[in-house]
Amino acid sequence: MPAVEWRLRLIILSLLCLPGLAHGLASDRDKPVTIEADKATYLEKQGVSIYQGNVHLGQGTLRLHGDTLTVNMTNDHIDKAVLTGNPATAVQRPDNADVDQHAEAQRIEYDAGAGLMTLTGNARVWQTDGKELRSDRIIYNINTNTVNAGSSTASERVHITLQPESKEKAPAGTTAP
Repeated sequence: MPAVEWRLRLIILSLLCLPGLAHGLASDRDKPVTIEADKATYLEKQGVSIYQGNVHLGQGTLRLHGDTLTVNMTNDHIDKAVLTGNPATAVQRPDNADVDQHAEAQRIEYDAGAGLMTLTGNARVWQTDGKELRSDRIIYNINTNTVNAGSSTASERVHITLQPESKEKAPAGTTAP
């Protein structure tokens, strides 16, 4: 196989493994990955792919947008992926959900070994139904399905918005809170 074709396959493989927002539609993993950027660089010896300038990545319901996407790989597996922007954004429809999950931050980092998705710098995660979490740093543990939010300074507080349940969704004979 020619070296250029092998590199292209490795780059595409690295992006197929990118979890997006961790738990999007299962069918998204079977969809093709599309990438658009002003520039793409592959550093073969370092196992690094760098996409720069108005980066757009799509796969099924997953949409990533940022200024730079850097993917570090070892033996055809992602070690780490970092999306930066002003802000970097991600949107995906989770399994068994009627609304999209959105995320934005100055930096969105995925650590495959630790199973962590870390959003830093004006981090915000929200759903189109009005639920929202804002903090300077949000860490999502994919393995344990837990979220930690906060900052290293006391002046930065965590903000959470929960919408009341609509009366249409409340079970028959009850009222929504």
